[in-house]
Amino acid sequence: MVRVGTLAALAACLLGGCSGFLPAAGPTTDAVTSGAGIATDQGLLARYEIIDVDAAVVEALRGRPLDSLLASFGDRRSAVQPVVGVGDSVTVTIWEASTGGLFSGPAIADRFSAGSKASTIPEQIVSRDGTISVPYAGRIQVAGKRAPEIQAQIEQELAGKAIQPQVLLTVNSPLSTSVTVLGEAASAGGRAAGLRGAGPASLVGGGRVPLTEKGDRLLDVVASAGGVSAPVNETFVRLSRGQTTATVPLTAVVSSPRENIFLRPGDTVTLVRDPQTFLAVGALGAQAEIPFNAEGITLAQALAKARGLSDYQADPAGVFLFRFEPASVVRRLRPRSPLVSAAQVPVVYRVNMRDPNSLFVTQAFRMRNRDLVYVSNAPFTEVQKVLSVFSAVTSPITAGASLYSVTR
Repeated sequence: MVRVGTLAALAACLLGGCSGFLPAAGPTTDAVTSGAGIATDQGLLARYEIIDVDAAVVEALRGRPLDSLLASFGDRRSAVQPVVGVGDSVTVTIWEASTGGLFSGPAIADRFSAGSKASTIPEQIVSRDGTISVPYAGRIQVAGKRAPEIQAQIEQELAGKAIQPQVLLTVNSPLSTSVTVLGEAASAGGRAAGLRGAGPASLVGGGRVPLTEKGDRLLDVVASAGGVSAPVNETFVRLSRGQTTATVPLTAVVSSPRENIFLRPGDTVTLVRDPQTFLAVGALGAQAEIPFNAEGITLAQALAKARGLSDYQADPAGVFLFRFEPASVVRRLRPRSPLVSAAQVPVVYRVNMRDPNSLFVTQAFRMRNRDLVYVSNAPFTEVQKVLSVFSAVTSPITAGASLYSVTR
């Protein structure tokens, strides 16, 4: 009679939802599946799309648009010849055809040398109004002009004053035609060390890198700044030009020559270290934030890094991956989804590990940074919890009954 009552109480507890009051690592498989898209008044994050992963889904995700420097800036050719700008440091050297002129020394009769025929004007900074000062020529407008144009202009101003003057303009610190490199740059050595204000060559965190006349691509500038101090697979390149900013993995620039675009004066390159990780929770061997430690990994590799599904707890049909996807991707997978009006859509990808084909699918499904892998508990696990609680409650009663029977 006691056994019948016990079984009846246990069945009532299970059917009545007593398991809902027990500890759990997360929602059950049925809860995740039934909760997709049913909330309409709790905001976007209360609604999500659930998609069963198969070969068609994997192929559709391969076509996911990635961030691209070429698409954002479209630079396929190098910049035109650099021009002098405000803040540049320049030096002017003037030669005359004979001695005794404005910029040449007097002839020396008792020496083999006939005297100096050249004079160098001390280094000066292009002022805010874009001019420099040249003796006997006055203020010369140089900003926005190339060196040959400035030389010809100075020669014209000195004509009739100096003896057939010839001018050479040297740009010592081309700040106006430089690129700023910040972040995880190894040093500001190389070309960056020679810039005024760029700091010492051992400066960690980047510096200013002048662009050469041949044109410099992104990787050229990064190399001139000393390379990157972080692992390549953990480094992202953020390029800012005017009002436009784009961020791509450094590995994408290295592997695709099209992404190694030409830079322009005034660009800012920020090297950001962002280790690629995913979150593993639920009925897995390890529950933690786990790094990729590689350029990219698959879902199969992620499960292996999380030490696989727990033999005694996991529901093989309840392997889920939570991710925010662009609306364009969700529209391709779920054309009629009501959530595609948002820029980013919460998506839950479901994998049934009971299906042998899932072993191939998980090897082709690519993980993305900050993905969350969740494995729900098997239904029998909840039964075990109820039995454990029931056993903990009835054990004192059983022990008392046994003691009572013995004392009689």
